Amino acid sequence: MIGRPAQPECFEYYWRYIDKVPGGEVIDFLKSGLRQTLEVLGGLSEEQANYRYAPGKWSIKEVIGHVIDTERVFAYRALSFARGDPAHLPSMEQDDWAQASNAGQRSLTELLDDLEATRRCTIALFQSFDEEQTTLKGVASGYEFSVRSIVYIIAGHEQHHREVLEEHYL
Repeated sequence: MIGRPAQPECFEYYWRYIDKVPGGEVIDFLKSGLRQTLEVLGGLSEEQANYRYAPGKWSIKEVIGHVIDTERVFAYRALSFARGDPAHLPSMEQDDWAQASNAGQRSLTELLDDLEATRRCTIALFQSFDEEQTTLKGVASGYEFSVRSIVYIIAGHEQHHREVLEEHYL
């Protein structure tokens, strides 16, 4: 079981995601979150998946692409920190990444398959860490993060975007 992070284990901004993760095993929440997201989005048409609720907002496909990219970046950060790499990792400018992702040109099925594959890799990665590794820390975007704070951020970030999708898009 991966313990819940304490307040100083990441930049304060990310608690908006960590706080979305209930008590219990975070790996179980990653699994159930994926199932919920696939259920919510799996029945959409391509036309629906291209919907933007306002000018300048991401489409549903671009939101999915953002969740995938963010999960990959944060999983890499966790791997780097768990391996003791002392390098300070760069920031990820989400709007630049979303624009460059080509998510809008991909099919919804392809994006959901990619999300599922990414999540399976994330789960396998975090299951490979022992308790000590989950408490190791590193620096990304100029802020210190523990490995365990990252898995909670990943889980809560998906939850946040599923809520946004349900509230504004669906």
